Amino acid sequence: MATFDDLLEEAGTFGRCQKRIFALLCLLSLPFAGVYVGIVFQGFTPDHWCRDHAVVERRQACGWSLAHSRRLTLPQVNGSGAVQLSSCEQYELDWNSTSLTCDSQELDLGGVPVSTCKDSWEYQYEGRKSFVTEFDLVCEDGWLVDMYQASLNVGFLAGSFAFGYFADRFGRKISFLISNILNAIAGLLLAVAPNYISILVFRTVFGFAVKGGWMTSYVLLTEIVGVEHRRTVGILYQMFFSVGVLLLPLLAYFITDWRWLQVVISAPYVLFLSYYWFIPESPRWLVSQNNSPRALEITEAMAKENKRKLTKTFEFQTLSSEEGDSSSASLLDLIRTPNMRKHTFILMFNWFTSAVVYQGLIMRVGIAGGNIYIDFLISGLVEFPAAFLILFTIERVGRRLPFAAANIVAGAACFITAFIPDHMFWWKTAVACVGRLGITMAFEMVVFVNTELYPTFVRNLGVSVCSTLCDVGGIVAPFLLYRLAVIWLELPLIIFGAVAFVAGGLVLLLPETRGVPLPETIDDIEFPHRRKENLLENQQTKKLLKSDLTSNKETTSV
Repeated sequence: MATFDDLLEEAGTFGRCQKRIFALLCLLSLPFAGVYVGIVFQGFTPDHWCRDHAVVERRQACGWSLAHSRRLTLPQVNGSGAVQLSSCEQYELDWNSTSLTCDSQELDLGGVPVSTCKDSWEYQYEGRKSFVTEFDLVCEDGWLVDMYQASLNVGFLAGSFAFGYFADRFGRKISFLISNILNAIAGLLLAVAPNYISILVFRTVFGFAVKGGWMTSYVLLTEIVGVEHRRTVGILYQMFFSVGVLLLPLLAYFITDWRWLQVVISAPYVLFLSYYWFIPESPRWLVSQNNSPRALEITEAMAKENKRKLTKTFEFQTLSSEEGDSSSASLLDLIRTPNMRKHTFILMFNWFTSAVVYQGLIMRVGIAGGNIYIDFLISGLVEFPAAFLILFTIERVGRRLPFAAANIVAGAACFITAFIPDHMFWWKTAVACVGRLGITMAFEMVVFVNTELYPTFVRNLGVSVCSTLCDVGGIVAPFLLYRLAVIWLELPLIIFGAVAFVAGGLVLLLPETRGVPLPETIDDIEFPHRRKENLLENQQTKKLLKSDLTSNKETTSV
């Protein structure tokens, strides 16, 4: 009996058809970057202070600068170890009854009670209009900004489970279509939402759909290319996310209104609806559903586009309901057997670690000091060497060792950074960037290693379930960073380093997947030696057939 990889060898492992599909699906990563990290610009919190109408009138009448007006009329507080003007408090007095004049340089306001802002706030906009300034989400309402990102991660969590099951049950193509319909609707409604509650609702729906579609596309790509191309396809697909990260500050620089920026981020999903007519269903998934005729039909079309022809009739092994029917795929399949259980728990922990350390280091390191556009651009550039290092190492060394080394390097960098004195700022920043490089490699590798360690009928569900820990990590990271930093500023780095070290050690317990065909059944996972023997027998059979054909040709010619 033939496998789908045998069929793919004849149709072309990475021909014109796969390249076309790859190019189309890579574009999906560009707006996804805006969805995931767009809060940096859309939720930008400018310098702010309490608005007092009497002070505003006096400032305008006297021609004061903002700095002079604030110095005279705002109370001072101790924040971040330094005395600074309060952003959330004001004096409780009538300025018209004080000695404040246009010539005043200093006022003695000792003993005057202070209170929280009563009217509203003034903002030093710096050219940006964010939802923070539109809805006054500062001071005691500042936690609502965190909810904007938390709601996205809640959507990610729900979408990972829902689309993972849906794609394995009903197919990759229909899941991709539904995802883009929801993305277009929720994304554009988010741009016109009238209040903050509706913004959070649409943001959750947006997160629900966008990650499910992105992961489904990734799985589809790995299923239609040959073994030797999977790693390149997977890494370049993720690298387009980094391209989106680099494009985002450029868009945000010219589109200063958060609502219009949201429209630009959401609009591509309307165009992606047309992909339904240009991207086929995964033939590998169809084989797992015992729908071989349809799989052969699609593969023949792929072979034709690749200018190749299937030379023989293929018969696939009929899979039992436990092995191949996605309608029976469940969470229990991921933990029922020993090796599946080991893979699931290790991969879940690595997803969690990658998200916590990656996001934690981004928040921890101020690369360019103050300019959000430059800072964001530089932080995105750090990700590109990671992709090239992966491409250079994983086919020469394998998956397991670079994956483990990336985590261990990230952990070591976190530990070292924590103990570098603050006056050695550039050394501290450089070592932290090495940690960012390492965890970026680990983040990119966990995605395609995840797809290579699950059989076809449960692959999408396995990737989706394990990646939910990424969303949990994204929620936990800010709390780990800011709460632990209150105890000791460098304590979060110690925690990040310890978690990364553990993740690297656990990776060494995973099997090597370099050059190994994608598993089709749970038996392929549980009995890898038996599968290896079968593969060797198939290779020997193919060699014998080739030699027989060669002998027949020679006899015929004689």
